[in-house]
Amino acid sequence: MDDGNRTDGALEKLERMNKALRHEEPDRVPISDFFWGGFIERWRKELNLPESAEPYSYYDLDWIVTVPNMDPHIRPFEIVRESPEEVVVKTGFATALRKRFSIPMPEQIGWDTDTIDKLEALTFDDPRDPRRFFSGGDNQIAGVGDGFARNLPPWIDSVKSLRKNFPVYGSMIEASECLTRLIGQMSLFQWIGEYPERFGEQVLRIGEFYVECAKAALEAAEGLLDGFVIWGDVAYKTGMFFSPDYWRKYFKPCVAEIICCCHEHGLPVIYHGCGNVKSILPDFIAMGLDAYNPLEAKAGMDAVELRRQYGHKLAFCGNSNITVWEEGDPQKVQREVLRKLNAAKGGGMIVQSDHSVTSEVSGTTYDGIVKLVREYGKYPLQLGEFDEPI
Repeated sequence: MDDGNRTDGALEKLERMNKALRHEEPDRVPISDFFWGGFIERWRKELNLPESAEPYSYYDLDWIVTVPNMDPHIRPFEIVRESPEEVVVKTGFATALRKRFSIPMPEQIGWDTDTIDKLEALTFDDPRDPRRFFSGGDNQIAGVGDGFARNLPPWIDSVKSLRKNFPVYGSMIEASECLTRLIGQMSLFQWIGEYPERFGEQVLRIGEFYVECAKAALEAAEGLLDGFVIWGDVAYKTGMFFSPDYWRKYFKPCVAEIICCCHEHGLPVIYHGCGNVKSILPDFIAMGLDAYNPLEAKAGMDAVELRRQYGHKLAFCGNSNITVWEEGDPQKVQREVLRKLNAAKGGGMIVQSDHSVTSEVSGTTYDGIVKLVREYGKYPLQLGEFDEPI
């Protein structure tokens, strides 16, 4: 791998990230996030910034994630209907999505795979199809979410362009994220109940497909990645969507395999899973996961308490309560951010929101958060009245 085209700043941030993930104290606690388009528009307006401004470069944030084409079928979106207010598309997940431009997230309104028989008969395109990594085009994960975008650039081009200034992580969904899009959560829950073993075999099959996709992404990147994110939501506010034992039998094996593959390539792994996942955190530790994200505070996750419980067996990425950020009270924001920095003692912490920076967060609030972390996140940490024993 040739790092000759990387800036000194990129290499400094990479060292900062890697030290934090090794549970060492770098110069300061790393900070980054995932940003909604509505927030970025608001942020530009409130800070009087040009249309080209974006938070990663403006704040020189410490890492960024890239997304290849993960659709089961690689194909352009089929436009079902379109107006100035919304668009309805069918994607490579054989899913119909309604995207209203005034609302942050899309609505799933139909699934071609609506029986377990159809799921068992469904075939996916080759996980190693070069179009996933080397061709531009449409894909659901990157194109239909908070925003709506078509004809996205090739993933490898994004990796090459971003790594000059940032540590760049690749990413891949796992079976839970695929199934939410492919069949919908109601069918997922229903079929687990009705056909636990039969459906479990499909979970394993889909999980292995994404293991192969991850392996292909690592090979396609040819050493250009600095880490890897696995996307997989399996919990809600008070606990798991299904029993931890079911997750361990059918979902966990392929997650463990992706982690192992990434480690074989020398890459740290961050798993992104929303909700209250306390019951399975020991499993992630046993798998050798480097860091867990987003640790939703609004689902009862607390990085300071988790550090006390698990020590430095796992790094934490996130956990700053977005509802506090949205409220915008400077004193409450300061307490939320600085108290959570206690979990960064000894390294092992990346500051982020407990999911993503929403349109309800003001630009001035986020600006203040970055300044707080840059001021108080320098090692050795001096947290004053917000200091807590770990």
